Amino acid sequence: MTGRVYGSLDAFLQQNGEVRLPCTEDTSILAQSVRIGAKILPNRLVCQPMEGCDGKADGTPDILTLRRYDRFARGGAGLVWFEATAVMEEGRANPRQLWINDGNIDAFKAVVESIKSTCLKTNGCEPVVIMQATHSGRYSKPHGTPAPLIAYNNPIFEGDAPIPKDHIVTDEYIDGVRDALVNGARLAEKAGFDGVDIKCCHRYLNSELLSAYTRPGRYGGSLENRTRLLRESVEGAVQSSRSDFIVTTRLNVYDGFPRPYGFGAAAEGTEFDESEPVWLLREIHKLGVKLVNITMGNPYFNPHVNRPFASGKYTPPEHPLRGVARMLKGTARLKAQVPELTFICSALSYLGAAAPNVASAFISQGGFDLAGFGRTVFANPDFARDIITTGGLDSRKLCLCCSKCTDIMRAGGTPGCIVHDREVYLPIYKQLCGGESK
Repeated sequence: MTGRVYGSLDAFLQQNGEVRLPCTEDTSILAQSVRIGAKILPNRLVCQPMEGCDGKADGTPDILTLRRYDRFARGGAGLVWFEATAVMEEGRANPRQLWINDGNIDAFKAVVESIKSTCLKTNGCEPVVIMQATHSGRYSKPHGTPAPLIAYNNPIFEGDAPIPKDHIVTDEYIDGVRDALVNGARLAEKAGFDGVDIKCCHRYLNSELLSAYTRPGRYGGSLENRTRLLRESVEGAVQSSRSDFIVTTRLNVYDGFPRPYGFGAAAEGTEFDESEPVWLLREIHKLGVKLVNITMGNPYFNPHVNRPFASGKYTPPEHPLRGVARMLKGTARLKAQVPELTFICSALSYLGAAAPNVASAFISQGGFDLAGFGRTVFANPDFARDIITTGGLDSRKLCLCCSKCTDIMRAGGTPGCIVHDREVYLPIYKQLCGGESK
């Protein structure tokens, strides 16, 4: 097996024998509409939250932000999952991360209105738009230098240089984060978003608490305590919003490293164990959550788990197709146990031309409900329209999973596709990272 994005369905089928992902030539199910509460998605295709790190210093969208969402809107996806948007200034992951507050509601409202009107004019339908509300926790860098706010010390990340204990947030501070997330939901609704994502993934603060087995107090130890921030934030957002407002979460169900530092792992070893994630999914469903967006891994530590790549900064311990299979089959395992929830999958981009075929097969078999595309939307923002009108992806516009967009982000720049959007992003890449695209 080789690490290369599949340029055709046949190329994928030649390597599918070991992981045995379901696949179908009929992708028409992706064009079907789906109801989420009172909202109707015009199709099953999702633009995952792809952060551009290109907002203004005050947290409002800037020129490249507006350009990106205009391109996404023209692409025709049924759900546009708006990128990570901070709800507290100290929780911003970088100085240009979007940050919603009472002073810039109108700027966000203008973006949402533009997304909806542009998609309606271009594709004849309006997408559902959900804002991702976040606190970056361990990865906070609001002024350009690391300013971590952690749930507990983690030697897997920190090694021989542990973060000082005064950076471990108190229970009272976390209470304030909960209130800020609930307020973020209020602001999102006021700005015209159709819903809010109480972000709980990729080891940001809410996600890190899920594995706070060794933390004392109300937010550590027991499963009830470790999930308290997510559950209480969801409950508060539901109670403070209209009945047709979607409250959801992008949820890390598996971190990829062992207890007591990783969530979703078996008691021994690092295999995925869905028992705690299933309990959590059932609990948030009781609170009113109807839709969940599933992911795994940590993009800072083991990116091969959450976004399998063809080339990157290290050689992964497994073939990328195994990572894709873990994500998709793991999501299907969760759906089988909590069928009342609508599930969005992740990690499709590495499948290349075969992604619509595999996603359609899973959906047809009841494995999940919506197909989430992440890096693909940088490379080809028209992916949804291409799938709906032609039945597949344009092989000339595939994401190559080359990790260059991530390299730009890690270097402190504004990420995008240097291959298919090279006029804008190749100069940024060359300036910050050096080199040329392949």
